[in-house]
Amino acid sequence: MLRPLEFQSDPRLLVGLQTSDDAAVYLIDEGLALVQTLDFFPPVVDDPYTYGAIAAANALSDVYAMGGEPFLALNIAAWPSDLPLDMLTEVFRGGLEKAREASVVIAGGHTVTDDEPKYGLVVTGRVDPRRILTKAAARPGELVYLTKPIGTGAITTALKAGVAEPEHVEQAIAWMLRLNRTASQLLVAHGILACTDVTGFGLAGHASEMALKSGVRLVIAARAVPVIDGAEQYARAGRLPGGAQRNRAFYAEGPEAVVRRSRGIPTVLWDLLFDPVTSGGLLFTAAADGAPQLEQAFRQAGEPLWRIGFVDEGSGVDVVAELPG
Repeated sequence: MLRPLEFQSDPRLLVGLQTSDDAAVYLIDEGLALVQTLDFFPPVVDDPYTYGAIAAANALSDVYAMGGEPFLALNIAAWPSDLPLDMLTEVFRGGLEKAREASVVIAGGHTVTDDEPKYGLVVTGRVDPRRILTKAAARPGELVYLTKPIGTGAITTALKAGVAEPEHVEQAIAWMLRLNRTASQLLVAHGILACTDVTGFGLAGHASEMALKSGVRLVIAARAVPVIDGAEQYARAGRLPGGAQRNRAFYAEGPEAVVRRSRGIPTVLWDLLFDPVTSGGLLFTAAADGAPQLEQAFRQAGEPLWRIGFVDEGSGVDVVAELPG
């Protein structure tokens, strides 16, 4: 779709469409660059306020994935004419309060009439141009980490079908509402270079992006990947969104598949690796010799962290059952 287009080049555009990263980065001066992103989607939960807060957290995450600090945002919304406007007010209130939690000012926005509700944010942040996190900086010998469990797609699909247990929905919502702010700050402080956030392409899809952009092979241990309670149950019952099948077909099937499955991996875990995630965690790589200090810093900050694999020579993503050793 984008190949026929000729985009304007600018030497100050440090990260743009060419690198397929989480957000654009534009250089202001030698010590400051702006990070900008846009993200919006239809409701994933029933409550308008919670939906707005989740959508805001999801949009803010793209700036955190680049090592940036967001400070300014604009609303973007689509709203059906037959739905009450006080529901849209609650969506905006959820986004506003989540942005306030992140110390981000929402300065306005734009709304159109549409058949399906949609909401999100345009977010602007700042980053040190010498400390930008990108998908293209993973190196052989590093370890692979994840900061949130997967499975939100399966749980929200079960919710839409009316079969999700309340405690499973509550857990999924709590993870989707959690900001990646502290985790991002810890990565920058410890000199991490390679990072992305896990969203619509699923863990396997975003891992493959990192592998391809970095020119390395990521090895992911399926049993080491954290999964939200209930997600396996719903995945076994076929409660996976259509995006999971599309992700698996694109990344793991056919002669040019970049995600490869080893023996001994349960089908349910394999399927969940392609489950589209909403407001997921940060996927990053870190040098092995600095891993103990990094893990300790996350523990001290009360931030969740799971080691799920390692980086090696080669290309693509190999999914194995267990971590070696």
